[in-house]
Amino acid sequence: MSELTIGFVGLGTMGWPMAANLHAAGFALVVRDVDAATQARFAAEHPGAAAAAAPDAFAAADIVVTMLPNGAIVADALLGWGIAAALAAGALVVEMSSSDPASTLRLAEDLHGGGVRVVDAPVSGGVARARTGELSLMVGGADEDVARAQPVLRVLGDPARQFRTGGLGTGHAMKALNNVIGAATYCATAEALVVGERFGLDPRTMIDIINASTGRSFVSELVFGPEVLTGRYGSGFALGLMAKDVGIARGVAAAAATDAPVIALTDERWAAALSEFGPAADQSMAHQAWWDDRLGGSEGR
Repeated sequence: MSELTIGFVGLGTMGWPMAANLHAAGFALVVRDVDAATQARFAAEHPGAAAAAAPDAFAAADIVVTMLPNGAIVADALLGWGIAAALAAGALVVEMSSSDPASTLRLAEDLHGGGVRVVDAPVSGGVARARTGELSLMVGGADEDVARAQPVLRVLGDPARQFRTGGLGTGHAMKALNNVIGAATYCATAEALVVGERFGLDPRTMIDIINASTGRSFVSELVFGPEVLTGRYGSGFALGLMAKDVGIARGVAAAAATDAPVIALTDERWAAALSEFGPAADQSMAHQAWWDDRLGGSEGR
């Protein structure tokens, strides 16, 4: 593995542990973050990793991983700041952000002239699995490009949770469609709890019953129980990111010429929450934009 040089762009809550795992695996590593202090701290804490002071620091990179908030920021890092211009022909970009598939296809077109290939491989599993290298990966791209990405993908994700989704852009489409299911489930769960509380049911009792019954979900177990009903509102996933993914899913539905009223309504609900609280709020707070009911939690607003 150490024969490959890996560039890693985006040292946020997910990117930092992912880059750390690549360093631990023995890759030569070049890191970039828009915050110069963050990339300098990463290099200081991971001996041998280089902080990119300029785009040409990526000149020797065989594979560049991007883990950024959206496709526009990915394009700015690669095309605006200039990483792409520094890459040698034959380099591979592994785009692991939650991006719009249309922006991923445009990026691939922009990089094609320089001989740089693209694979999209968004992730699921949160910070905990980013730390352990057990992320679920949804991988789209040409077969030969996906094969070249495997040394990196097998470090960052659990091979048993790596799913080949199809051509370029399908990974990002799948990530958005997965998240819109979670977002819609949040809407339905919150609605049921508010109705139940107003009818005289205790929200905690409701969640206990839901988690032992057919309504059980990731949202009921790991969002409403520990975050909403306690008032902690610290799930670790930003409201802005969830709203973005839901919007992407609505765009995918439109591109597929599919009547998808549940996705459309979910998008409207999350857009309202985003307008109320802003992108940095925790996604578990969304219900507070729709009703005044606290659902057992008094903190966070």
